[in-house]
Amino acid sequence: MTVTTESPRTTEKFPASEELQLDTAALGEYLLGRWAEVRTRARALCERPEMWKIEGQPIPEHRARVLEQLGHLVDAGGVLLSFPKSVGGKADPGGNIANFEQLVLADPSLQIKSGVQWGLFGAAVMHLGTEKHHLAFLPGIMSLETPGCFAMTETGHGSDVASIATTATYDETTGDFILHTPHRGAWKDYIGNAALHGKAAVVFAQLIVRGENHGVHALYVPLRDEKGFLPGIGGEDDGPKGGLNGIDNGRLHFTNVRVPRENLLDRYGSVDEQGVYSSPIESRGRRFFTILGTLVQGRVSLVGAAAVASQLAMTIAVKYGVVRRQFPVPGADTEQVLLDYQQHQRRLLPRLANAYAMTFAQDELLSIFHEVFSGEKDTEEERQDLETLAAALKPYATWSALDIIQGARESCGGQGYLAENRLSTLHGDMDVYVTFEGDNTVLLQLVAKRLLGDYAKQFKGADFGTMAGYLADQVGEAAFNRSGLRRLAQNVADFGSTARSIGYVRSTASQRQLLTDRVHTMVADIADHLKPASKLPPEEAAALMNKHQAALIDAAWSHAELVVWEAFTHAVDRMEEGDNKQVLRWLRDLHGFTLIEKHRDWYLMKGRLSAHRAEAITDYINHRLLPRLRPHALELVDSFGLAEGHIRAPIATGEEHERQEEARAYEKGLA
Repeated sequence: MTVTTESPRTTEKFPASEELQLDTAALGEYLLGRWAEVRTRARALCERPEMWKIEGQPIPEHRARVLEQLGHLVDAGGVLLSFPKSVGGKADPGGNIANFEQLVLADPSLQIKSGVQWGLFGAAVMHLGTEKHHLAFLPGIMSLETPGCFAMTETGHGSDVASIATTATYDETTGDFILHTPHRGAWKDYIGNAALHGKAAVVFAQLIVRGENHGVHALYVPLRDEKGFLPGIGGEDDGPKGGLNGIDNGRLHFTNVRVPRENLLDRYGSVDEQGVYSSPIESRGRRFFTILGTLVQGRVSLVGAAAVASQLAMTIAVKYGVVRRQFPVPGADTEQVLLDYQQHQRRLLPRLANAYAMTFAQDELLSIFHEVFSGEKDTEEERQDLETLAAALKPYATWSALDIIQGARESCGGQGYLAENRLSTLHGDMDVYVTFEGDNTVLLQLVAKRLLGDYAKQFKGADFGTMAGYLADQVGEAAFNRSGLRRLAQNVADFGSTARSIGYVRSTASQRQLLTDRVHTMVADIADHLKPASKLPPEEAAALMNKHQAALIDAAWSHAELVVWEAFTHAVDRMEEGDNKQVLRWLRDLHGFTLIEKHRDWYLMKGRLSAHRAEAITDYINHRLLPRLRPHALELVDSFGLAEGHIRAPIATGEEHERQEEARAYEKGLA
């Protein structure tokens, strides 16, 4: 049987859900994306018991275990992927991140500690240094002979890197830099490997030459020998944290530590023997952002790790939800399966759709990253686009991961809170992902700035006729929306029919229009409010910007939602016609309609939706999409391709099924 749903603007025909058969192997391969082989190898490594996190392990033992696991990564060869061929690397930046993002399946502490060693410490030497630094320092970093730190963040200046207080002052008499921490707020803080294991660090400091501050630069600085800290260097352990306790985070400080001039990582700024500073980038501001931009891979890797963690959480929750029974079914001799409850579907299936969306978004982001850092498309514009995209997706992915994990935890009840089932500890480990590599709120402000800049470019050099036409369109559109004419037109077109209401907004084009319109309208409104800023004194302009900060962040977040939805849509469009594509299209629709429903108040206030159409969207989610997707929930999580060695949650690997069978046999014996 085929169920046909038609509307005045579409003739889509939907087969009954039970008629569809997902090819989980093919869908799984599709989800692995461009670097499927790399991801598969990494997952095989994560299946090995010696790579697994031991839940509840004391912190000292956990730290030692993770350090030992880094050695296994070296042996497996995956650490070579990002490094230059000149030092034995494989020069595959995209493959490198695809490899390391999977380590969250073994232990998030391992994923982050490896990121500190090779993705931050090693990457800083690679991207900020020159060939002499590569030859001198990278072999030891790659082999783990030199465990290291990425010492940028200070206690007093977390996200405000430009204002860090640590100084590196050039001494012309000796040819050394004097590295100094002037006060407690300037201590390098939250630094991975700093408490115990780090033997060297890339330290970021204000570079001062002949009394002139040239801004933030990086130096390679030895930290420890076999006896402990080197003279002038000190620090302390950050101690227990809310998660990631397999990493020895700590603090570092420097008291007039002499660093050889050759240890300045000088790709973007150098000092010669005569004490003359030079840089290929004249502007101090542009030089600063270029230095930071080379380190964007940290944000890209966190997007990937968040997507993988979300896959894991959804796999555990859905596998539990399809076997766990609770409360009697009227007229039957059994209890109800959890995932057959509509509210349970509401709790899990939109989050499952989001996990899929994040997976596809990460693969697009990773492809762009690879093109830039492999040199395939390395232009200034491409780098700026990459930085903006990473700044949008990192907040989206990390906040979404926390929501997905928490939703999964709650859906598993008390079982979900047990450490053995991993969800509560996974949430603790992932929590700080929203803070490091750029605080999410700060990153969204960067995205908003770019959106405003792009908006302003539309009118640069525009003639009077263009401006007049635009303003006339805006006035007309505003009048149409604010007067209620749009809502009236929608209601008239629908004639009170739910089928007609949803028919007008169900299409891909309509979803795109609604999501895009929200971003464009929000940016235009903010730009209009900020228009006077250019003519105000600096303090008044700053106050005006602060007044609209929340709106700026909301606009950037909506942009991120649009980007992720587009990535999901691209993935659906690329698929061959068939059952997999149909189910994935429903899942994409669930993702899109959930976003629109979440912002329903905005669409109603702005006149973009009538009340009838807004109500129809919720009805369509509850009565069409959820029932269509429920039969495929297990297949959809199976397509993530996670083995028992990845899942390692008893409630998702057979324990609950065994309990149910035992209880059923007992009840049968009583009958």
